[in-house]
Amino acid sequence: MPGGFDSFGKLLMVTGAVLLVAGLVFHFGGKFLSLGRLPGDIHIERGNFSFHFPLVTSILLSIIVTIILNLITRK
Repeated sequence: MPGGFDSFGKLLMVTGAVLLVAGLVFHFGGKFLSLGRLPGDIHIERGNFSFHFPLVTSILLSIIVTIILNLITRK
């Protein structure tokens, strides 16, 4: 398989870079962005029970990741 490991290596590097950027956004972005606390996220507290489902945050992150992956995979 000529060039198979070369393209796989590039794929791993791009995946690692995307994960690094995502990790930085989650680590430092919490101070600037209110991810997980957007309007439309479901949060229920009753007594000693709390439930949180970040619905809008999940949709927003899905759209952003889709756009990034489409930009990366287009040639």
